[in-house]
Amino acid sequence: MAKTKELSKDTRKSIVDLHQTGKSESTIGKQLGVKKSTVGAIIRKWKTYKTTDNLPRSGAPRKISSRGVKMIMRTVSKDPRTTRGDLVNDLQRAGTKVTKVTISNTLQRQGIKSRSARRVPLLKPVHVQARLKFAREHMDDTAEDWENVMWSDETKVELFGINSTRHVWRKKNTELHPKNTIPTVKHGGGNIMLWGCFSAKGTGRLIRVKDRMNGAMYHEILSQNLLPSVRTLKMKRGWVFQHDNDPKHTARATKEWLRKKHLKVLEWPSQSPDLNPIENLWRELKVRVARRQPQNITALEKICMEEWAKIPATVCANLVKTYSKRLTSVI
Repeated sequence: MAKTKELSKDTRKSIVDLHQTGKSESTIGKQLGVKKSTVGAIIRKWKTYKTTDNLPRSGAPRKISSRGVKMIMRTVSKDPRTTRGDLVNDLQRAGTKVTKVTISNTLQRQGIKSRSARRVPLLKPVHVQARLKFAREHMDDTAEDWENVMWSDETKVELFGINSTRHVWRKKNTELHPKNTIPTVKHGGGNIMLWGCFSAKGTGRLIRVKDRMNGAMYHEILSQNLLPSVRTLKMKRGWVFQHDNDPKHTARATKEWLRKKHLKVLEWPSQSPDLNPIENLWRELKVRVARRQPQNITALEKICMEEWAKIPATVCANLVKTYSKRLTSVI
């Protein structure tokens, strides 16, 4: 049976008002377009409770007692990876039989929902201390300070490498139509290594690293691409260069070149890719490239260069503008 629509407060008040004037339930129902039985129920409620508002409903008792809820909360607090099936079994051993849906509803009432676990770097105690020290030392840095940083990093882009789920609109039994499929090959079909940089003013140069990178090659990349990027983006005097602690970044030749150029380098904590906003740009680039579906390595490189140049400066600015939130997350 379909659920009937609840009468408005004004209609219920009108029923009571008309009843008080001496009109019958049948007359009131015809005048307001309401069933006689409904009119009678509202009048009886008003006579009994002096109100036409909805009264509190008792509802069915909770299947899980307050003691059971506390047990569930202790379990998930101790081990957030506990499954609903584990909790169902725990309660069953305690004499309470419930379903997984009941477990979910109970946890949601306690403000706990199932979420995908974040992937974070595997940190040793020394890494934790270094990250915490970095965050505390830079918490008071202004937005202008971060705008004066040139961020850099390397990344690998695979052909057919985006594994995110995509949805298509299709009819039944057309799942294998070429338009409704995503081509895949073994081992990603090959990949290219890229080095790039950016600041709050936009993206700098992006180049393909064709051979295995070492300290000498990295030094050459910086000498040919870093300073031209700084000039193109019109960085202010006193700008700061950021790169991580990869061995090729800390090689003697690299350090010597940075010293000769009198470049200020941001001291960087190891195991901290989450602190480098260029990681967000790499993700943006890979999504853009995947949309264009390059079919070979040559096309992949060409599309990477084109899409990197298309990333709006506003995207870069927003990443840097919210940098203090990354430090707060670390703390």
